[in-house]
Amino acid sequence: MRVLMLSQFFDPEPNFKGLPFARELVRRGHEVEVLTGYPNYPGGKIYPGYRVRPWQREVIDGIRVNRAPLYPSHDKSAPRRIANYAGFALSASLLGPFLVRRPDVVYAYHPPATVGLPAMVFRALRGCPVVYDIQDLWPDTVAASGMMSKGLLFSLLDRWCRFTYSRMDRIVVLSPGFRETLIQRGVPGGKIDVIYNWADEAALNTSVENDDLARRLGVAGCFNVVFAGTMGLAQSLDAVLEAARICAASFPDVRFIFVGGGVDKSRLEERAAETRLPNVLFVPRQPMSAVGAYLSLADALLVHLKDDPLFRITIPCKTQAYMAFGKPVVMAVGGDASDLVNRSGGGVTCPPEKPEALVAAVKRLHEIGPSGRKAMGKRGKSFYEKHLSLTVGAEKFERVFQAARTRTATSLTNTMEIRRAA
Repeated sequence: MRVLMLSQFFDPEPNFKGLPFARELVRRGHEVEVLTGYPNYPGGKIYPGYRVRPWQREVIDGIRVNRAPLYPSHDKSAPRRIANYAGFALSASLLGPFLVRRPDVVYAYHPPATVGLPAMVFRALRGCPVVYDIQDLWPDTVAASGMMSKGLLFSLLDRWCRFTYSRMDRIVVLSPGFRETLIQRGVPGGKIDVIYNWADEAALNTSVENDDLARRLGVAGCFNVVFAGTMGLAQSLDAVLEAARICAASFPDVRFIFVGGGVDKSRLEERAAETRLPNVLFVPRQPMSAVGAYLSLADALLVHLKDDPLFRITIPCKTQAYMAFGKPVVMAVGGDASDLVNRSGGGVTCPPEKPEALVAAVKRLHEIGPSGRKAMGKRGKSFYEKHLSLTVGAEKFERVFQAARTRTATSLTNTMEIRRAA
């Protein structure tokens, strides 16, 4: 079938459901076209080689990519972030139907929630079903990140999301908790499917070993706890710094290595310097091709989010990458994410924002030794390959796409029969 991938974010921006997903669908015999914006995430600056124009077409790995204009931004400014999201939604709605060929099904990637506007435009003008993939539960995520407080704007955004869900043919969510929450908000359970995310398998080099890097960073021979990814308000990493402070006295060989960037990174670096933590190291954001070298340093890979009801029903995308890498996971996130790690046998769990509990989890992995950690990592990787991989996920999406297409065709047939009878 002909699939339109509608997403504000696409390669060369980091988006694990971007080009790898498109290539997998093409490998399975489908025709894929993309409608997206100009690459500017996560830095908020247009990537080299691009400039904002009324539209642009390019071909990436044989896949036609159409770009609609937007206002580039990704900082703490709510007005600029709104301009970024709304700009793409409007341009994709106005230009999209004229830029792309008529699809059999639209795959719409959310966030942001504003992508629902062009999705509904395609549904109305082209008569094609929409499969809506919800990766962040808005407006909850926006409020939890500190970008919005609960008030009039929160209420309006909540109404917009509920309206959008009611217009979608199928909805895909990343966890059972997301599904239950949407049902509580009035979305029929029969049109919601749970498909776990996968890792960017092509970019994740799981075979790399870099002893020279360990020596250069000064962590050779240490027990390394690695956090790789965004350092924002939602990650609440002050608790991890406090755990590092406790470990400095009890486990002097433990090192906490933070790899990545984010709006809260500078403050965290300042706090670590002020408190003179000898066992904390910050590494700049790395391209995905280089991340594997840093993950290979790890004796444990850390996931941490703030203690918020929203995060008890989400599964951070780094979870799958960590499992695919075959290293033990320390999951400091409650709910669905912890359940997934426990099911896999690939790590240990602890409550978020509890430094003492995090120290206990690190201690447990420290004490089981290299052979115990290796076995744990293998269990996690095996679970990933059987239940979470790109191949498994794409097969499930195929079934959802076909179900949406069949439902639309049946609805159209029934409408025509009613009109003929009248």
